[in-house]
Amino acid sequence: MRTTRILTAALLAGAALFTTAGAAVADTPGPSPSASSGDTPTEAGTGFRTATAIEQGQKATASASTGDYLYWQFPAGANQRPTVKATVQLPEASLRHGAATWQLDVFDGLRRHQACASGEPTQRAGAQDASVTLTCTLRTVRPWSERWANDPLPGAYYIRLTVADGPDQDHGLPVKTEVRADAKDVGGSRAEGGEVAPLHAAALKEPEDGWNGSWWSDRWAWTVGGAVLGALAAIGGYTLTRHPHRFRRPPAGR
Repeated sequence: MRTTRILTAALLAGAALFTTAGAAVADTPGPSPSASSGDTPTEAGTGFRTATAIEQGQKATASASTGDYLYWQFPAGANQRPTVKATVQLPEASLRHGAATWQLDVFDGLRRHQACASGEPTQRAGAQDASVTLTCTLRTVRPWSERWANDPLPGAYYIRLTVADGPDQDHGLPVKTEVRADAKDVGGSRAEGGEVAPLHAAALKEPEDGWNGSWWSDRWAWTVGGAVLGALAAIGGYTLTRHPHRFRRPPAGR
């Protein structure tokens, strides 16, 4: 019975280790807005070189004219999945001459366009709509990549917002914009070896877990957990073979 209790405790301990480690990876929160981030940026750049720098979780606003190209930049590290959201407050309906299509684009530090894995980066605003909201969730940022690949890499990411199609008469009408870039840490479930230097990120604050992500990976959980279970199983096996008389039935008549 004693050995049975040992084996049961070993299995329960191993299961608890896997559950706790998995939860630690899955529940790791991404960077959140901070009071120390400073004032909300109220301007946007007009190109890549003048893109306004923002932090993850920080809201930025800008007043502009319909037809302008507006640029911001934000940091993203390895194993993060960035999401950009932009809202445009449109000119008064009485001033507009029809519907317009707004476009949200995201580029990496090499100015390569990054496709949205999900979201609605293109939206058609009707003639009576007061606002339009666009979203783009990128693929998970990788710590390294082949030279020929277009994978998201750690470093700066550029946001570009503009009207892609609309009545020419509406160009120049005032609009107000609001953007925000968040990043979800997907942790060890997508961790992999290798790393690269951050791309064009000198003007940006480094992400909370660094450019190449946290050292923690669920691979560590499985490796350590497997070693613990193996050791406990060995102890249980030794006990069974070392003291077999404890499990023999007593002779009949005693």
